[in-house]
Amino acid sequence: MNTPQLSRRTFLTRTAVITTAALAASLPASQFLTSPAYAADRGPDPVKVREAVRRAKARDKRVQTGKPSRNGWEMERGADEGGNVFTRPVPGTPLAGVAVRMGEVETLLVHVVRRFHYEIDALHKGDVVGWRSPGTVRKGLAESNQASGTAVQIRPGHYPSGARGGFFPQQELVVRDILADLEGIVRWGGDDSKPDESLFYIDVVPGDERLTRVADKVRTWNYTPGRGSGVVVDPLLPNRRSAAKRLAARQA
Repeated sequence: MNTPQLSRRTFLTRTAVITTAALAASLPASQFLTSPAYAADRGPDPVKVREAVRRAKARDKRVQTGKPSRNGWEMERGADEGGNVFTRPVPGTPLAGVAVRMGEVETLLVHVVRRFHYEIDALHKGDVVGWRSPGTVRKGLAESNQASGTAVQIRPGHYPSGARGGFFPQQELVVRDILADLEGIVRWGGDDSKPDESLFYIDVVPGDERLTRVADKVRTWNYTPGRGSGVVVDPLLPNRRSAAKRLAARQA
């Protein structure tokens, strides 16, 4: 039986399809769709596919550190440089934005900042610090989570590291209510052995299914009238206070 011969054109087309599939699996969707290898109206160019892969790998090498922050997320050398950390808007506030890890982490940390603004004290430009360079954080402390884009500091000058008692009792009630709303996925630095009351950070490792579930809950609130950030709640309601107390005991 004769083996059918593949034309050079057919061979290149099939190779391009396979290579493109591999590229799609190796790149975040945003990077793949903006790469020169992708075009909606024609087949991928194998040369451009290889170039896109090369650039993505070079970008990862430039941004990624290969080292985790204290909560297990990889620290990155820069924000807004093609990695996972970008400056994201904080709707309803005068903040220019905050540099955090995109996706579920962004959803939860932005929720914290917005509730702080609406329910604790109004924030102004420069009041929130997100990502910080790995070289500027202490690796053994929770502040290292900022280098992975999984933490924010709210008014760090007002709540200096190592000190407690920076919040009035009513303000701390709201902090506890925010944490309970997020089911402990976010931790307050004020509860750490070396406190940093300005710090709020993700307290689960990458891939924890609870992160996705709680982020989905917050997204639903954001699109539901009468729910989410901007809708002031009473943290003294019995069910909310009980949930906050249980979480505080668990995170102590």
